[in-house]
Amino acid sequence: MNLPSTRKDNEEISTSFGSTYTTSPGLLAFGQQTNSEEVRVSFPPEDTSWRSIYSPEKSFRYIGIGVVNVYIGTMKFRDKSEAIPMVARVSLIDYRGRLLFDSYIRPTHLVEDYRQAQTGLSYDHLCNAPSFVDVQKRIAAYIQDKIIVGHRVWIFLAVLGLSHPALHTRDLALFRPMRKKLGSRVVVELSTLVKVFMARDVGLQYEDSAEFSRAAMDLFRSCQEIFEDIITAGQWPCDLPPERFAEHYS
Repeated sequence: MNLPSTRKDNEEISTSFGSTYTTSPGLLAFGQQTNSEEVRVSFPPEDTSWRSIYSPEKSFRYIGIGVVNVYIGTMKFRDKSEAIPMVARVSLIDYRGRLLFDSYIRPTHLVEDYRQAQTGLSYDHLCNAPSFVDVQKRIAAYIQDKIIVGHRVWIFLAVLGLSHPALHTRDLALFRPMRKKLGSRVVVELSTLVKVFMARDVGLQYEDSAEFSRAAMDLFRSCQEIFEDIITAGQWPCDLPPERFAEHYS
């Protein structure tokens, strides 16, 4: 499969079971014999194709990711001022939502904005946290040879200074079928996707990387068959991340 790695920034996207039941008035009991007339109910054979996707030997490949960022300054990009993010907390979960890793990260630069109203973070949360290099190494080890699932995967990779095979990413922010359903040509926030497709709220208090990673994985599992069938067919179901993040994809 030929997969481009990026798109230009700000570019618009065009882009059951054979069984016998017996019944009597007010009763439907599996395998129960009564004096009433026996009714044979025939179901089609059970569809077991889903097991190939959700089987333990395959589901272990997926890791959900989430980060919370603070700002260490601003920079100019295409004549616009942008905040410079630095990772403050990172979380990894497995396919079933169990926490694999969760840690604050000690800043390597002076933090100008903890975004406390959004993150609930302060100097006290980060000053004695593990170093960036230590956390970076551990994350790299966790995700090696795994399929990472998240929302805005390019931000996760960028703030952690990592790269990952593009074919081993499942980015809900770029998933075309969801965008098409919502009629959106731009990135839709995770909270909106989860609310629309799962009737669930996330981020009602502070930004929580563990909550984000679980929400993204749950959302992915709800559309996993569609996602993976498209890939199996030799196509790619996502739009491309911003061009300036190309170095984070291999």
